[in-house]
Amino acid sequence: MNSGKRCIAVNLKAPEGIEIILKLAETADAFIEGFRPGVMERLGLGPDVVCARNPKLVYGRVTGWGQDGPWAHKVGHDINYIALTGALHAIGEKGSKPQIPLTLIGDFGGGGQVLAFGIACAMFEAKNSGKGQVVDTAMVDGVASMMACSYSTLAMGYYNEERGTNILDSGAPFYDSYECADGEYMAVGAIEPQFYAALLAGLELDPSTLPAQMDMPQWPALKVLFTTTFKQKNRDEWAAIFEHRDACVTPILKMSESIQHPHMQERSTFVEINGKAQPAPAPRFSRTPGHISRQAAEIGEHTDEVLALLGLDAASLRASGAVS
Repeated sequence: MNSGKRCIAVNLKAPEGIEIILKLAETADAFIEGFRPGVMERLGLGPDVVCARNPKLVYGRVTGWGQDGPWAHKVGHDINYIALTGALHAIGEKGSKPQIPLTLIGDFGGGGQVLAFGIACAMFEAKNSGKGQVVDTAMVDGVASMMACSYSTLAMGYYNEERGTNILDSGAPFYDSYECADGEYMAVGAIEPQFYAALLAGLELDPSTLPAQMDMPQWPALKVLFTTTFKQKNRDEWAAIFEHRDACVTPILKMSESIQHPHMQERSTFVEINGKAQPAPAPRFSRTPGHISRQAAEIGEHTDEVLALLGLDAASLRASGAVS
């Protein structure tokens, strides 16, 4: 995650260290902090102080619960933030406990990606107004926003809050994962009628002998049939069968397998840096394509380089303990 970045190690308890941060902020477009509410103010790096050095600066703040509210100072991690938003409760199969979706939804989705979007919006606005602003990114806010479609269907009475009973949460037989003969899995997302027809054709099931796709009371029986059918072949055999069918059926790959998949390789979705594969920058820009300019930095690896750019004496600052 730190590829392409320079790293300077600054002692935020030293007055000289605070001054280094403020000097960096003078020419920055955006400033990001992820401490609990009030910490930056106590350090002397709150938005009022930092933005006074650069009125166009966008000050991005990311926390789990937000800068205010009764839980603002409560501890938490991704699992706690998505729990409070309803997202965690909604993920899992019928009769099972909630399934933890790594840290993709809270930390990276509702936190990091929403923060990045907010900063980009504020920077765009600052080009016109000449004024920066604070972007308060709470993971609970971001995840709730990402859940807009689910909350909408709930409000309309179309959403069942029992896990694994809706179309997109494994309730439908045509939107689920299925184990194969070798213990690997296939992913099925054949929602539209034409894709569902292609699914049945690939499974060699006669639609005239089956209930209608949207006959919900028959979904459990269909799921049993699909489960039995998928177990008759290995994953890669099924992958070959559905390779050229528009059925929305794909193999479920391990990360190590994804790196080697022909589509991923053709698009250079992963790049190799010093013999190690890592995701390439995304999204892709036609005129200014992104690239990984340097490896992830060690803490303080570029302290002297950055201080030189600021016209500061690294040796004296290091001797005083302001940097390392």
